[in-house]
Amino acid sequence: MRGGHVCIVVSFLLLLAAVSGEFAGDYSKLSGIIIPGFASTQLRAWSILDCPYSPLDFNPLDLVWLDTTKLLSAVNCWLKCMMLDPYNQTDHRECKSRPDSGLSAITELDPGYITGPLSSVWKEWVKWCIEFGIEANAIIAVPYDWRLSPSKLEERDLYFHKLKLTFETALKLRGGPSIVFAHSLGNNVFRYFLEWLKLEIAPKEYMRWLDDHIHAYFAVGAPLLGAIETVKATLSGATFGLPVSEGTARLMFNTFGSSMWMLPFSKYCTTDNVYRRHFSGGNRENHHAYHCDEHELQSNYSGWPTNIINIDVPSIRGDEAYPSFVEIAQANLSGMECGFPTQLSFSAREVSDGTFFKAIKDYDPDSERLLHLLQKSYHDDPILNPLTPWERPPLKNIFCIYGIDSKTEVGYYFAPSGKPYPDNWIITDVIYEIEGSLYSRISNFLLLGQEIWLKETQVQQVGMRRFAGAIPFTLLVQELAGAKSEHNKDTTVATAALSYSLSLTTSVRA
Repeated sequence: MRGGHVCIVVSFLLLLAAVSGEFAGDYSKLSGIIIPGFASTQLRAWSILDCPYSPLDFNPLDLVWLDTTKLLSAVNCWLKCMMLDPYNQTDHRECKSRPDSGLSAITELDPGYITGPLSSVWKEWVKWCIEFGIEANAIIAVPYDWRLSPSKLEERDLYFHKLKLTFETALKLRGGPSIVFAHSLGNNVFRYFLEWLKLEIAPKEYMRWLDDHIHAYFAVGAPLLGAIETVKATLSGATFGLPVSEGTARLMFNTFGSSMWMLPFSKYCTTDNVYRRHFSGGNRENHHAYHCDEHELQSNYSGWPTNIINIDVPSIRGDEAYPSFVEIAQANLSGMECGFPTQLSFSAREVSDGTFFKAIKDYDPDSERLLHLLQKSYHDDPILNPLTPWERPPLKNIFCIYGIDSKTEVGYYFAPSGKPYPDNWIITDVIYEIEGSLYSRISNFLLLGQEIWLKETQVQQVGMRRFAGAIPFTLLVQELAGAKSEHNKDTTVATAALSYSLSLTTSVRA
């Protein structure tokens, strides 16, 4: 969710009033723990890097994410400090970066008179807390390296051990439980932490630990079924508003272990429960077995409103799939009747299970690396396959907060660009969801009916398929206790993912 700080502040005010009203103890003992989202933590250099042809070098503790001055003057050096090895997620041999700590790491990414307001993340919310007299030790930020996969966060930085200690320290310091505020990818981080905690604490102590340390969880812009823009960043690049080309952004993004963490996935496919298998003495080697129920077989779109990807693959393969401009001209002269592309379509399940990347493996050099990352860091993760539907966390109070009434991208059309990698794909059309209907960017044509209904199963009607479990969203704030709503939508999270929060209400904590 982008912008809307005022709306977030108002909603937090309302929610905190409700939460404090339910809290049996002294509400002044509560702490707030912030888990930021993707690209929402400052990264600082932990190396000395001499940048030729530039007066600016990188020294230890210099800002990397985000220092727009160095990005503009020494982009190649900057990329060395940002990119990771796509196979093992290690740093570049010449430069490494690490996340900053404290609230300052998440308030403004690029502090400055001009750049500060443009890169503000949590600053306005922290200012609001101060104005209302909240103590300095009551707000705790837990920044992390948002480039890493979940397992690598623990392996390299012991992040989840530190997060557990943060909750325990807050309890000792303030005398009460904490309220968790997670934004965007931070919700996936928190979900993984809860699963990691199950294997870290004795089963009988798990629920007691949650009751003692977490009073409420606020999911801000949570990608409960993934985020569609992850696909765009993977194939054509997403610049985040930075002064870099989309191809450069794609090169960088696809080296991150977290690049697969918010892929859209099916609401009907799950994996075995690692927690139950672990304590039942079962074989943990097969914990990642993938199971889809009958709804997936009956559905065209895996619970989403349309196919996530529609792509024209060229008739040539391998390196020839992304030739130079001269080679294309020669090919066109030699035989224009050859080489008509074939359009392939892929649902959310086919994106998250790797089917899509296997299909374009011969046409795109990134596919093999992304398949390796997807299998190693997600499908085979020993704690949790994050690309599976959420179960309701066993917490006392859970709230979902989203933006509303914004058009949301839900599908893309890609085609070969005729340029070499990494610019070998272009977006030819975008499918938007607006007020329960689908529109094409090119024709602005209404693709599906006027409304999307809440249904248990999918219904075929007049050649148009309406998707299951979708309901328009009106309320900016929704408690998972079961309130219904009438509008949508967040700019980066589609109705299918927003409405999935309603399905969590059917799982009442025992």
